[in-house]
Amino acid sequence: MCGIFGYWDRAGSALDDAALAAMAGMLRHRGPDDEGICHTPQRGVALGNRRLSIIDVGGGHQPFVSDDGQVTVVQNGEIFNYIELAQQLRREGIRLRTHSDTEVILRLYEREGIACLTRLNGMFAIAVDDAREDALYLARDRVGEKPLYVAEDGERMLFASEIKAFWPAARAGLSRDALDLEAIHHYLTFNYVPPPWTVYRNVRHVMPGTWKRFSRSGVKTERWWRLADQRERPMEEGAWREEFLALLDDATRIRLRADVPWGAFLSGGVDSSTIVGLMSRHVRDPVKTFCIGFEDSRFDESRHAQEAAQRFACDHTNEVAELNMLDRWPQVLWHLDQPHGDASFMPTLRISELAAKHVKVVLTGDGGDELFAGYDKYAGFFAQSEMQIMGDSDFRRAYFDSISLFSPGAKQALYRPEIRKTLNGSESYADVAEPWFEEGAHFGRVNQALHLDMQLLLSGNNLVKPDRMGMAMSIEARAPFLDHRLVEFAFRAPDNTKLIPTETKHWYKNAVESLIGTSLARRRKQMFTVPVGEWFRSHRYRWLCDVIRNSALLGTLFDVAVMDSMIERHRNGTANHTRELRALAAIAQWDTRSRLGHPRGAIAHDDA
Repeated sequence: MCGIFGYWDRAGSALDDAALAAMAGMLRHRGPDDEGICHTPQRGVALGNRRLSIIDVGGGHQPFVSDDGQVTVVQNGEIFNYIELAQQLRREGIRLRTHSDTEVILRLYEREGIACLTRLNGMFAIAVDDAREDALYLARDRVGEKPLYVAEDGERMLFASEIKAFWPAARAGLSRDALDLEAIHHYLTFNYVPPPWTVYRNVRHVMPGTWKRFSRSGVKTERWWRLADQRERPMEEGAWREEFLALLDDATRIRLRADVPWGAFLSGGVDSSTIVGLMSRHVRDPVKTFCIGFEDSRFDESRHAQEAAQRFACDHTNEVAELNMLDRWPQVLWHLDQPHGDASFMPTLRISELAAKHVKVVLTGDGGDELFAGYDKYAGFFAQSEMQIMGDSDFRRAYFDSISLFSPGAKQALYRPEIRKTLNGSESYADVAEPWFEEGAHFGRVNQALHLDMQLLLSGNNLVKPDRMGMAMSIEARAPFLDHRLVEFAFRAPDNTKLIPTETKHWYKNAVESLIGTSLARRRKQMFTVPVGEWFRSHRYRWLCDVIRNSALLGTLFDVAVMDSMIERHRNGTANHTRELRALAAIAQWDTRSRLGHPRGAIAHDDA
């Protein structure tokens, strides 16, 4: 786990070494253990790394450079099948000098080029400088577990694991003041900025399952993996259960590979309990598990976590946390670099802080809900009687509307007239969601909805959470459910394996019940969040008014009277605008121009 950064200048102009050092400094929290930079100013290219040492602590220094000096590699993430790949390389006569998974990437690339990505089972963002081709490759893992951004600055391209690393190296063509109004338009629909957009005009994500090649002649982009390549096939439950458990068990086993202490986040939900149960099969010592509880029983899962911990004889740590975490919101948003309206980032930061006192790696249950229809929203949507008679286009639009934060009409009413005019023609359904629906049109309708959420919600929000909040505390989060073998299996399985009218994760719960017990397998899903909406009606009402009404950015974009009306209708109970107000407050707090000083816990390199 690391932070990577660097640049490619098409004209061969060199970036100042001091700017590269400052980029590294902005990512120190991602890699506090080591730093390495390979700079070739005569070609206008550099690759850098801030390292959190997990595998081959002593020998895994990055960048890795080929014996002839022509190929340089840096990586953020882990390649979980690196042992098997290294064994194969050695059988073929390739000498490996370390036990690092990054050296395995280098040796595979030397033999196979960028096509080697298909051999990797892992979570990764990779940069490869190939002087033989005079080209730079950037590549991202299949589902987007590890972040990777590019920023265009004239002839120069900057890349980094987090957007904040760009600002020390930015020239006139790249500015944190150059906001992308279209991205904000989409944010109001999804509650996060959907990739590849970012809130900055000249900054974009490298999309999951994609590589980019930068050369003197231009940029080539290619998708090297597509979830929609899977095809559903009939399955018998016994065979499904056997394959599912075998895949998840092996995915968990290989994610225990680390040369540092590790543990797991344990909520007592079906996903985290299953992962901890499988972990306990592969280790001798008790699994270290971590949970935060709250005094308010509506949001406290600690008793379920304790039940799971006792079942698997874990070394369990539980802390009762202060429920009111809004004072940590600026710190969360500093690490996110963009507005996110999801309140669960705050407790995720808190549990990461707890775990970081004991371990450097945690396994999580992330991905289980998106693969196997675990959210209540799926059951509620597909239980509607009109689903049976809807045509395909009406179904897709209805699902999109059901997950939208602001409707198109509500967004138009919110905008100031000049913003409304500028955004005329931007449409979140057509521009963002519809292409993914079209790509997954051969799936059943449940899988179509899950396919959309895998592409947008998972990579745009739900995987941002464990990465940024874990990295804020310098710990690595690993998600066995997102092993590509299990992801592909899940989308070969038809709708009836996942959702029936009375139950989400239908076959999945049947499969794990003997492992985790009936009470954990069948308990009602509980969201990991805090009651922001209640606070906005009570002791945080004045705070909310101040945050929204005093934001210069919100006042520039949106009609103040409309925002005031939302606040008051929410306060008096005539409407529930929790999510909308949370999204607006996130914009206001994220806005660097309205932030005073440094968020608590943020590194001092922030020059906002």
